[in-house]
Amino acid sequence: MDKCVMTLPVLLLILGLVGMSRSCLEPASAYRFTGAVCRLTYPAAVVLNEKTTKVIQAAFQHAKYPSISNEKSILFVGKVKYGLANLEIHNLSIGQSEFELIPGEGIEIAISNVSVVFKGTIQYGYGNWLVNVGHSVDFEIDSHIDLGINPKLYCGKGKVAADTSDCYLTFHKLDLLLQGDREPGWLKRLFTNFITFTVKLVIKSQICKEINNVANILADFIQERAEQFLSDGDISMDIGVTSAPVITSNYIESYHKGLAKYNNVTAVINASVFDPRQLTEDRMLYFWISDEVFNPLITAAHQDRRFVLNISGLELKELFKTDLSTPIPEFLSQFLSSEEPVLRVWSVSVPHLWTTPLGTYVRAVAAAELTSGAEDIPGLYFEMEVEVVVTASYAKKKLILIGTASQISIMKDSLSTDTLQMVEAHIEYLKEAVDKIGVPKVISELEPSLTALMDKQGANLFDIIEPQVISQDGFVIIQTDFGFPHHLLVEFLRKTLE
Repeated sequence: MDKCVMTLPVLLLILGLVGMSRSCLEPASAYRFTGAVCRLTYPAAVVLNEKTTKVIQAAFQHAKYPSISNEKSILFVGKVKYGLANLEIHNLSIGQSEFELIPGEGIEIAISNVSVVFKGTIQYGYGNWLVNVGHSVDFEIDSHIDLGINPKLYCGKGKVAADTSDCYLTFHKLDLLLQGDREPGWLKRLFTNFITFTVKLVIKSQICKEINNVANILADFIQERAEQFLSDGDISMDIGVTSAPVITSNYIESYHKGLAKYNNVTAVINASVFDPRQLTEDRMLYFWISDEVFNPLITAAHQDRRFVLNISGLELKELFKTDLSTPIPEFLSQFLSSEEPVLRVWSVSVPHLWTTPLGTYVRAVAAAELTSGAEDIPGLYFEMEVEVVVTASYAKKKLILIGTASQISIMKDSLSTDTLQMVEAHIEYLKEAVDKIGVPKVISELEPSLTALMDKQGANLFDIIEPQVISQDGFVIIQTDFGFPHHLLVEFLRKTLE
């Protein structure tokens, strides 16, 4: 098979991935408004081809075949009226489905060796001045069909859509079997001619219409799943497209807004740095994500009070057993020896993120408050500015974060008693504690929380193979191979055939 030959699910998948948009620009003009890019390469088609027949079968089985009637005058018999009703599909099998990507134009799809039996009822009546006969007879039509579609992707009515009007069927076999095969020879010949002509028209019309319908259902389905994956609580994401997808002989690439939405406010992206040369074609699937996607999400999470951490009791005491080079202040020792010490940490202002080849930097101003409930033990409040560089990976269905503090400064501090004053040694201890206790603790809390959030959206159901997270100046690339997403196919077919 030529390397540019792919399968129908890729087209349908891309129709879902490209989603909705208020306006579509030329790709080069759309880049600066693009927050996320998806590139699906040829190797992905090999995996998606595993269940092509299931999608085609859904189109055939979901199609509605209308009743049709006709009449014909025959010498010595008179006027023959006949109708075709209750057309149903049985014993459907499909050989294979292939398509070729036509760079800059569209997709050519060829579905070959479709074997299907249509069953239904023929009602007929004929007569003259001597005799008047009315009958109905069950029938079967054994057929072998090839299906060809040449869809063109375009921007229309605020979305990227597929024009599948260039659709054709080739019938290699169309045999009619009447019940018992006892009808007069002339009647069978009449019905055979009638059905050969009529059924071809009906099947072509309904199957081509249903292929388009299934593509739209799958587009909506994947769009909904993608938006659900990127949403949690009151925070959501607009993943509509900024441009029509680009088609080459090796991949299909779609361009998405990636706009965070929170409290009826939608982010704006107008200075994205995407360039197609930033992505390669070695892996099956690529996601390019701009810093301009992450920062509004962080803003929304801060406003939604997501960045709050409470630690108390034995857990807090165990944390401060970490060996530090700076001696622990006496008032902190008293605090930790109290019956129920509590530490509360939260973001004071919106954290800021920027990505470099060394990793993703996050700068945040956070507050920490230590209280014990005991009147004779002073509490402590301080604010700090922390800059951390983080690298991310994903293995064994878990998110792994490695964070290193690159800068820590104590901006404000106060004790709940006037009898004690913070001195330089206390400040140095707090900076070291933030570096060696605080940052690792926050990272260890983020890892399972973000993994749980991803699992809640179904990430653990995907067979993700050797994913890599590559950070560059102003953006992150996630590249991976994957196994066929069986759970999505099952859910899609269930919804399609409801």
